[in-house]
Amino acid sequence: MPHFEGLSPGDTLAVAVSGGADSLLALALAVDLARKAEAWAVGLHAHFLPPGEAAARLEGELAALCERLGARFHAVDLSREFQRLVITPFADAYKAGLTPNPCVDCNARMKFGLLLDAARDLGAGRLATGHYAALETGAGGGPRLFRGADPSRDQSYFLARVPAERLARAVFPLAARRKTEVREQLARRGLAAPLPRESREICFIPGDDYRAFLAARGDMPGPGEAVFADGKPAGRHRGLWRHTIGQRRGLGIAHAEPLYVLAKQAKENRLVVGVKNELPVAGFRVEAINFLAAPDTWPESIGVQTCYRQRPKPLARIDWDSDGAATVFPGEPVERPAPGQAAVFYAGDEVLGGGWIAQE
Repeated sequence: MPHFEGLSPGDTLAVAVSGGADSLLALALAVDLARKAEAWAVGLHAHFLPPGEAAARLEGELAALCERLGARFHAVDLSREFQRLVITPFADAYKAGLTPNPCVDCNARMKFGLLLDAARDLGAGRLATGHYAALETGAGGGPRLFRGADPSRDQSYFLARVPAERLARAVFPLAARRKTEVREQLARRGLAAPLPRESREICFIPGDDYRAFLAARGDMPGPGEAVFADGKPAGRHRGLWRHTIGQRRGLGIAHAEPLYVLAKQAKENRLVVGVKNELPVAGFRVEAINFLAAPDTWPESIGVQTCYRQRPKPLARIDWDSDGAATVFPGEPVERPAPGQAAVFYAGDEVLGGGWIAQE
């Protein structure tokens, strides 16, 4: 299994355990490998939301599973940090007219940020997780990130902004696994995940209703004008944060043709709308790029992925700025991406880096 190289007798491998099936199988596989290397495994559970009665029950179940598998167990309360580093920036991004991706932030700031720090405090040199992604060691000793074997669950997109020095300490036991295998593998081991359902929604938003979540905060911007691309009035909007680029339904603006959101101008609190043929753009800007491979080593044939369910669009060229930001030009016009989302660069299945899509 790539990136378990170097696990020596007496070493400690931490495993992030959430209560779901993926992290439980990752724990079991990590324990097997640690045992073969005469090393130790520790299950590490993070409270990202304020712990309560249900969280305490889950912690107890995880501790029992770790004991059964022969791993130590440790829990850490990171709820205040999660609020500061993930939830508050999520709301602030919507206020600024962006469409944020909190899972990308969580991986970089929490899981391979503070949780990795907690693992190192326990004496662990590496942190294993249940991500569906793969790592290899490059010629220079640094990590190379690839898509996982299961295309329906691949999570490399969400890991693209983890700094290379942090990614080098990651271990992905499910790299070669498929989601359909997980519960069968657990059943063979006589294991059952404490959390029976796997959530693919944003963990801190009840019912995946981000509008209700933001509205409940009570400090979101109010209504404003909606205009066409030429500045002519089109109607009113109920709050820029209620809309995202490319949205068609729910605009509440009458027009002879269906209208789509083209842009959100936060300073003016103005929504820009237009017809479908106005959606494509020739290029867009990507900022704050986290490089997993130096740009001068990138091959000619690369693509950029601007949302999780999308396949990368082949690029015709990249215009680099002196600060490492770039304007990228796909081979043909593409539907405009949403500022605030991650733009991830791929060469085949390998992640070269990832940044944030900038506002126009």
